[in-house]
Amino acid sequence: MSYDVAVIGCGRVGLPLALAFADHGLRTLGVENDAERLAAVSERRMPFEEPGADDVLQRVDIDWSPRAADAAQADAIVLTLGTPSFSHIEIDMRDIRAVLDDLLPVLRPGHLLVLRSTIAPRTTEFVAGYVEKHLDLEVGRDVFVAHVPERIAAGRFFEEIGSLPCIVGGVGEASGAAAGALFEPLGAPIVQTTPVEAELAKIWTNILRYAMFALPNRLMMECEQYDANVFEVIDLINRDYPRGGMPQPGFTAGTCLRKDFTFSEERSPAPGMLLAVSRVHESVPLFVVEGLKRRMGSLRGRKVAVLGLAFKADTDDERDSLAHKLIRLLERELADVAVHDPHVATPTQSFDDAILDAGAVVIATNHSAFRDRQVLAAIADSAKGDAVLADPWDCFDTKQVFSRPAELVAAATHR
Repeated sequence: MSYDVAVIGCGRVGLPLALAFADHGLRTLGVENDAERLAAVSERRMPFEEPGADDVLQRVDIDWSPRAADAAQADAIVLTLGTPSFSHIEIDMRDIRAVLDDLLPVLRPGHLLVLRSTIAPRTTEFVAGYVEKHLDLEVGRDVFVAHVPERIAAGRFFEEIGSLPCIVGGVGEASGAAAGALFEPLGAPIVQTTPVEAELAKIWTNILRYAMFALPNRLMMECEQYDANVFEVIDLINRDYPRGGMPQPGFTAGTCLRKDFTFSEERSPAPGMLLAVSRVHESVPLFVVEGLKRRMGSLRGRKVAVLGLAFKADTDDERDSLAHKLIRLLERELADVAVHDPHVATPTQSFDDAILDAGAVVIATNHSAFRDRQVLAAIADSAKGDAVLADPWDCFDTKQVFSRPAELVAAATHR
């Protein structure tokens, strides 16, 4: 059997991409070594939430394999692997090298190898050199290597795959042309560049958002220090001001934003700058815990309801969510933590059980299900009368990070 494209790694990046290729008429092979996920897709079940993916999975024909070497049956091989970093700010290349070692015996002239996951600068050149070092093949003539970074937001794949410019960084013009031809059927404009510029564009797309969101989180902490209202200050900054644009605070996290700055920081000419940005975000859970303690005293034996485990609204993706760090910090204060999330696969309590008799409620994820004044009213009714609400997302439009739900509802009733 031969294929147009094989996608190695059918997780949240690779699986939607494989579905998109198949939906646009390409003979597609999906390679996944996670037995549970492989079983799900083989039975046409999505292993995670992605709007529109279920419908595509039902109507397209994709073959599946657990073996990376089987990808050599395709003309193009796309790697969508996990790209972690070590805790001491060093890029972990083990997954990429392991797959390359599986592919080396079966690579043949004409193959296109595409790196889709976020990678450190010069990784594409490393892959090309690794292939040439071990095989009598020249990249750009015999085989082709390119980086085509994924920049699509979680939950928006089928909305953005055909509209966001598709950056192609080929090792040589022939590699760029081959990768561009592979992605062209998906409909997005193709933008050719060098491998390292493609790598930097992806990394700094995420760094930009990470740094932008650090500013309101830092401001939120400073407003607490001076007994000021962060939402009022942000409104003053932005209102009718041509150079405003301060975002809102929140639990900024996720596997891309929380990790990808390290791809630049590893060899940074300005070491520490991006680590400082990370420290701002990493301090938000502690800021919330300390804010609760200032208003409640000791949290020992007090019930705290945490609403949301996902890192982003209306997704089931818990990877690198700061909600988990918040829960651990609360547990270290000996609080009794109750958790509810309507999306994630992790078992959680019902909303009603989580908030019942809670001394504090924290909105850790700004799910649509929580952005409703009726939810605030339910908290006021079911939580303790003096309960504290921590809502850095301002889900209820109260313009307060910390508040008393009962007082907010009572004030709204008397307006």
